[in-house]
Amino acid sequence: MAVQQGKLGRRWAAVVLAAALATSTFATPASAATVPCPHDAAANVDHPPLPAHPAADHYQRAIGGRRLDTPGLVVPGKGARPPAVSATSWLVADLDTGEILGSCGPHEYAAPASVQKLLLAATFVGRLDPNQLITVTPGDLDIPPDSSMVGLVPGGRYRVETLWLGLLLQSGNDAANVLARLGGGTVARGVAAMNAEAARLGAYQTHAVTPSGYDGPGQFTSAYDLALIARACFADDAFRRYTATRTAYMPAQPPKYKGFAFQNQNQLLYEYPGAIGGKTGFTDLARHTYVGAAQRGNRRLVVTLLGAESWPQAGWEQGVALLNWGFGLPTGTSVGNLVEPGQAPPTPRPSPSPSAAAAVAAVPAVVNDPGWTPATTIAVGVLGIVGIGLLAGVTRWIRRPRRR
Repeated sequence: MAVQQGKLGRRWAAVVLAAALATSTFATPASAATVPCPHDAAANVDHPPLPAHPAADHYQRAIGGRRLDTPGLVVPGKGARPPAVSATSWLVADLDTGEILGSCGPHEYAAPASVQKLLLAATFVGRLDPNQLITVTPGDLDIPPDSSMVGLVPGGRYRVETLWLGLLLQSGNDAANVLARLGGGTVARGVAAMNAEAARLGAYQTHAVTPSGYDGPGQFTSAYDLALIARACFADDAFRRYTATRTAYMPAQPPKYKGFAFQNQNQLLYEYPGAIGGKTGFTDLARHTYVGAAQRGNRRLVVTLLGAESWPQAGWEQGVALLNWGFGLPTGTSVGNLVEPGQAPPTPRPSPSPSAAAAVAAVPAVVNDPGWTPATTIAVGVLGIVGIGLLAGVTRWIRRPRRR
């Protein structure tokens, strides 16, 4: 029995040593320490609990660059510190190059509220004929009474373009239901198509339950995913025209309903030079969410933020502060990138080990990694070789015949 215990002890020693070597070999310097995000102390409130979401997947959290696998701040080494905001997570990126200028908790889960309507647009704006005349059904208006609505009526006849304007300017949940039904055949199939589009874009931390962003169990997104979705939207000519429209008109539905004008709720368009569009959102669970984009010269930036409070700064004003910070950084500044559709496979190859560090290290080369330098790579390789040699020596020592 004593001999068996001795053998078992030596075996456990080898296992522990191997685990230690693996940890030291694959640990990522970029994720070694979490830098707190600048937070607006004036908005020190208790945030509602996060929506139910999957466990942290360190492969998916490293999409766009290993430095992005952090709940904290990731910014370039040089340049001004980003402004303090109340948002729990945010991201600033270049719409054209896909370079991420900086972020706070880029892959942290949060509820989307109405910025989820951008995923609806990314899915169907290029598939539906804007001139098609459709009829609203009573089922299209089966939405909670506290929903935001643009004022569609049962039996009303509207062009698809009018529905897009009602969705993006006035955040109409009634318009969201109609567009999801038109695109998918039913609202449920429309939502399924939205989730398929999110996966195609590489937005693996996004799951829609409602087409409008109205809170539902199992519905979530991240600041990084929102940036992927927004980038896809702004690549479409029709979307850019819709989101930049300030005032639109809802046609009369005689004999009972008169026509009326409605305005874009995104204050960025009225207050920020160079603004090109975006989307606002709010629910009790999500708090204030926001996506905004602007152009200076040949540079177009987008900001996404989640979990913000409206005081002392509204969500769009926090977006302005972050856009100003981003435009102040040199062109080419990057801490990561927005992947192209299909660039990041949904599962790593080879499959990651249960270790979070090893999972991050298993991200394939197509995912940009600005956090690793050639010197770091060589150092890690040397550590790995030394570790393997040491482990082999320990194993031979354990297996060496012993005198009894």
